[in-house]
Amino acid sequence: MNTNNPILTPEKRGEDLDAALRPQTLDDFTGQAEARANLKIFIEAAKNRGEALDHVLFVGPPGLGKTTLAQIMAKELGVNFRSTSGPVIAKAGDLAALLTNLEERDVLFIDEIHRLSPAVEEILYPAMEDFQLDLIIGEGPAARS
Repeated sequence: MNTNNPILTPEKRGEDLDAALRPQTLDDFTGQAEARANLKIFIEAAKNRGEALDHVLFVGPPGLGKTTLAQIMAKELGVNFRSTSGPVIAKAGDLAALLTNLEERDVLFIDEIHRLSPAVEEILYPAMEDFQLDLIIGEGPAARS
């Protein structure tokens, strides 16, 4: 996994500076002391168990560092970080495509998860609980799951 792989361009881009200033570890992250302490415990526990980190929900207005904390979690766990937005996942197939392209223990960050459609939510919840997808393929008598 290489999260420090910027796109090389001849001119500087705005996101270059943003990435350079973004904290890389929980110790570098300013504020949210209680959340950082809890995350350290969660991350260490997952590493010690040799398992994926349990699901984490970050809540708050824009600019508090939810995305940054998720990126730090992935980095400290030594796994890949994938990010998407709730409104982008329009149908169950979109979610299935995302989930089936994850490696074991990867961190998937869904920004604005509250904007997922109810149909997609019904697929996401069992996938989070059971780590498997329950999809219906086809229609009518030929349908299978």
